[in-house]
Amino acid sequence: MAVAHRTYARALFDAALAEGRLEQAHEDLGDFVAAAEQVPELASLLENPEVDRVAKASVLEELLGGADELVRNFLLLLVEKGRIAGLRETAREFDSLVAAEQQRLEVELTTAVELSDAESREIVAQIEQAAGRKVEASRGVDPDLIGGLVLQIGSLRVDASVRGRLDQLRRDLRTRS
Repeated sequence: MAVAHRTYARALFDAALAEGRLEQAHEDLGDFVAAAEQVPELASLLENPEVDRVAKASVLEELLGGADELVRNFLLLLVEKGRIAGLRETAREFDSLVAAEQQRLEVELTTAVELSDAESREIVAQIEQAAGRKVEASRGVDPDLIGGLVLQIGSLRVDASVRGRLDQLRRDLRTRS
């Protein structure tokens, strides 16, 4: 993650927290990022360096009429500073700041086979107990794992998969030769 993404995300976070509008800003920014992902033309316009900043700002002004003023101004600032193309990364960093503020841990849980809801709840409960924080888990399936699971928590990756263990064995065997 680029320093600029962190800097802009932190600025929005601090402003929203100071004004008591963190939840609203988080929701509005998330909604805008989701809209940009669902409308490829919008994402393409915002990410295209050949499109004039004034044109981008005009489109945003039109789209963001009812949005939180803080988020609207933030997005316009990103356009003005030529940073709107990194909006997804900035929003991800903002999400992380909000999660930390709310003492919430975001976890990506990847398994070799689809877990039942009960199995997933059990794993999440174990993570919550170990972390002492509320956990929000997204689930994924990767059959190449063979068995076990992989947890991604921010930049920390815990690989308890069969594939991971086999890869580690291969590395160990190469270093012992």
